[in-house]
Amino acid sequence: MANSAASKKRARQAVKRNQHNSQIRAKVRTFVKKVVSAISAGNKEEAISGFTVMQKNVDQAVSKGLIHKNQAARKKSRLSTQIKAL
Repeated sequence: MANSAASKKRARQAVKRNQHNSQIRAKVRTFVKKVVSAISAGNKEEAISGFTVMQKNVDQAVSKGLIHKNQAARKKSRLSTQIKAL
């Protein structure tokens, strides 16, 4: 339990930061799912357009430290190879 004023403030900040980071992570997952669904539907144009938006959001999440850069590279690489296979 936070006792001092500074520790209470840090606890409040942690809650706000956790909510914000969760929103960004959920947004990244949503864009990845859109690309995956477009790939499974066989819609190459929609997959390509969704991939560019997804790529930007994944890179922003990496710059904020929400996901690891290697994980982002792996996601982008795997999805791009699936799009090229269509």
